[in-house]
Amino acid sequence: MPLNIVIMAAGKGTRMKSTLPKVLHKLAGRSLLRHVLDTTAELGAQQRLVITGHGAEQVEAAVGGPGIAFVRQMPQLGTGHAIQQVAPHLPDSGSTLILSGDTPLISAATTGQLVEACGGERLVLLTIDYSDPTGYGRILRDGEAVKAIVEHKDASPEQRQIRECYTGIMAAPSAALKRWVGQLSNNNAQGEYYLTDIVAMAVAEGVPVVGVKTANETEVLGINSPLQLADLERRFQRRQAEGLMEQHGLRLADPARFDLRGSLVCGQDVEIDVGCVFEGRVELGDGVRIGAYSVIRNARIAAGARIHEFTHIDGEAQGASVGAGALIGPFARLRPGAELGAEVHIGNFVEVKNSTLAKGAKANHLAYLGDATVGERVNYGAGSITANYDGANKHRTVIGADVHVGSNCVLVAPIEIGAGATVGGGSTITKPVEPGELAVARGKQVAIKGWVRPTKKR
Repeated sequence: MPLNIVIMAAGKGTRMKSTLPKVLHKLAGRSLLRHVLDTTAELGAQQRLVITGHGAEQVEAAVGGPGIAFVRQMPQLGTGHAIQQVAPHLPDSGSTLILSGDTPLISAATTGQLVEACGGERLVLLTIDYSDPTGYGRILRDGEAVKAIVEHKDASPEQRQIRECYTGIMAAPSAALKRWVGQLSNNNAQGEYYLTDIVAMAVAEGVPVVGVKTANETEVLGINSPLQLADLERRFQRRQAEGLMEQHGLRLADPARFDLRGSLVCGQDVEIDVGCVFEGRVELGDGVRIGAYSVIRNARIAAGARIHEFTHIDGEAQGASVGAGALIGPFARLRPGAELGAEVHIGNFVEVKNSTLAKGAKANHLAYLGDATVGERVNYGAGSITANYDGANKHRTVIGADVHVGSNCVLVAPIEIGAGATVGGGSTITKPVEPGELAVARGKQVAIKGWVRPTKKR
């Protein structure tokens, strides 16, 4: 049976107090609307229609892609008016699932349950019991049957005592939905077209109206303010943390201070200290330990590696990798293309970009390795850099196994340092160094006896 999905994303979000359209604010690194789109991708819909309005061009540019179509609602005159705009694009058969772009954590399981209950024949509403239902539309029942929904601002004092509320999510027979929204009026306190008025129409026609109740408040929470967004962020992060701890035995020093903004694959006996952020796709092997306040994005960390505090690893699209037993940080930075072998040491204030370091290589302090190939057991001194950019192009530096590079050296690429060679501290190397050689390139030291330091004139 054909399934169509409609996502309402036209609202301004005045209470967000932001120039950014509400549905583009981020939760766990993805926009609210992107969360909904990613979930609905699992449902096998015939089409997904996103209703845009405020900031339409910005919203459409941000989430557009294959299988997603946009319909604009200008001006925004209520939820019923929104569905009126999309009705001409709906077929006369099957079911239509209606979601909100500002309710990001609705699950595929719940939406699938609604679609199944609808079956192209019933109007199905997702409901929930709130301890404080202020602001929500109340479900009016006659026994088990749903008879109507009344908006909070139009509800009587008795109706406001009802705790069962409409979540803003429904599934309806497509043909009937088109007919019903065409009959909506704006004769209410706000002068808007309420989608919820179709419940009374369905009842009048004898179409069964089903209320499917969820006990999961988090998945139906909508975002209208920065406070609500922050609250949902913490709820979602806690849910992710608990899932990783239960499924993989991940040990978090404090689940309340953990942020996952992508996917995290963990081996056994992984430990993560407080304040760490993981983005993109991150893989942590068995026994990995991550120090406090580290940020890791699009990277693979092999078994037994230790990432010390305040380390920043960002592989971007290219990725970055850390070998087994490696020691990284504190205050280290790995950029895209950093590939570190087993037992590599990268210490404080060392930056590595687009470089490979073989087993046992070390750069322990205040150094830069860019566009370099570094052999096994290399010792790369404090303050040394590869000068890889000539102002127009990048060039590569090759450092053979067992090379010792002294402190405060500049290796001007393109250049190769042969295996076992030594570069004296303070040298600027512009020519190849043969294996086993000592290369020194620095000014001659001069000592002047009896020299007197200048003094200020009085």
